[in-house]
Amino acid sequence: MTKFSGKTYWLIGASEGLGRALAKKLSDAGAHLILSARNRARLESLSATLPNARVLVLDVTDSVAVENAIAKIGAIDGVIYNVGAYEPMRATEWDVDAALLMTEVNFTGALRVLGGVVPKFLRSGHGDITLIGSLAGYRGLPASIGYGASKAALVSLAETMRHDLKGTGVIVRVVNPGFIKTRLTEKNAFRMPMLMSSDKAATRVLKAMSSKRFRTDFPAPFSWFIKALQLVPDFVLYRGK
Repeated sequence: MTKFSGKTYWLIGASEGLGRALAKKLSDAGAHLILSARNRARLESLSATLPNARVLVLDVTDSVAVENAIAKIGAIDGVIYNVGAYEPMRATEWDVDAALLMTEVNFTGALRVLGGVVPKFLRSGHGDITLIGSLAGYRGLPASIGYGASKAALVSLAETMRHDLKGTGVIVRVVNPGFIKTRLTEKNAFRMPMLMSSDKAATRVLKAMSSKRFRTDFPAPFSWFIKALQLVPDFVLYRGK
């Protein structure tokens, strides 16, 4: 028996990359899964390989669709918000629509989902929430308009929820990965330090979900470097700019 055996998790962002790998690991650990994303075909191909999984197609940018999904899922033990949109973008090459989409998917979508799930958890007196953030949320980075800000907002949301839900039986955690080899990071033209596979990243997320720790950042030492940038004075970081 594992912590996940027989429990039902709603995994949002399950069709590709980290989400797909995490679904397989949760299933191997005995979890029952509700798999959500926009791509029905990819979800169904994944569900067909798992013993206890069902598909719930969902666009987190659609408020009505989220409300309907929450009404359909029934009782769940946990939710994992792994949805992500990413386009590398500099302030000198601003694309308003792309920036707004990243915000809608990465952050506002989480507000929609959690706005329906948290009250259900509070009524039952238990629930498990995992938000997949990013190391990019710790400090403003080059070519990260939209993405960095939305992930920073998600991390801040997790921190607030951790405070507010203390003692309610609802557990909140945030997991901040670095670079993961997926179709999203294939858009990057620069060298990505300590790039890791989706499978290895999913193992780290599952380990985080098995612990009582609120925040998990990986991989080290890259995560230490990114967090250390918070301590660098602005006059040093932006010198000459």
